[in-house]
Amino acid sequence: MKTSWGNVASWYDKVVNDEDSYQSQVILPNVLRLMAPKKGDRALDLACGQGFFSHALAAEGAHVTGVDIAPELIDIARAHATHNQEFYVSPADNLRMFKDKSFDSAVSVLALQNIDKMALAFKEVSRVLKPGAKFVIVLNHPAFRIPGKSAWGFDDTTATQYRRVDEYMSESRATIDMHPGRSDAQDKKLTYSFHRPIQVYSKNLANAGFAIARIEEWMSHKESEKGPRKAAEDKARREIPLFMCLECVKMP
Repeated sequence: MKTSWGNVASWYDKVVNDEDSYQSQVILPNVLRLMAPKKGDRALDLACGQGFFSHALAAEGAHVTGVDIAPELIDIARAHATHNQEFYVSPADNLRMFKDKSFDSAVSVLALQNIDKMALAFKEVSRVLKPGAKFVIVLNHPAFRIPGKSAWGFDDTTATQYRRVDEYMSESRATIDMHPGRSDAQDKKLTYSFHRPIQVYSKNLANAGFAIARIEEWMSHKESEKGPRKAAEDKARREIPLFMCLECVKMP
């Protein structure tokens, strides 16, 4: 099943590169901290999109290779590539262009929830990583951000902002409208998001030869505008994380 954001490549590029985006303010500083790229390291950016994180890792001196299924996004990535970057159009579950044990590290940011064959993708990443290599995964938090099965709510009695979760343990697939504001049915651009409970990630990573060394949960950096719900909304942002990060290590 194809789950590409290529149809909205230009829009997506602008969203990610916004200085106040979650990618810029929350995810990027943490990815750089955990990846700790060194000059000469060979890093794989799995489902790299338009190369936002690839470019940042390359700026730290790593030789970065990005792969994504969307040629439109790869075109954008290549247009901004430096000498120590290369990009390929490829699904995440088939990295046939790379030899075994050819990378020192790998990263995948907000992508695995759009990948149908996740187990195969993990096995391919394991194949191309050297023993002991790090694989950093960033996800929309699977416990709190379940497409179509979770939502924000507000309790007027207790003045509490809360997160409602209708389903968690069941794996599911949701259709995502990439232009939700458009009314023209013919102009709709759709993709799919796959919800999996955390244990599914853990089991599939273990089956692919990875051990989870660290789990981190990251909050929103944003604050509500002044108003009667500001305190409750800001508290909810601090208490209910948006993202989960898995730092994995390929076992010998």
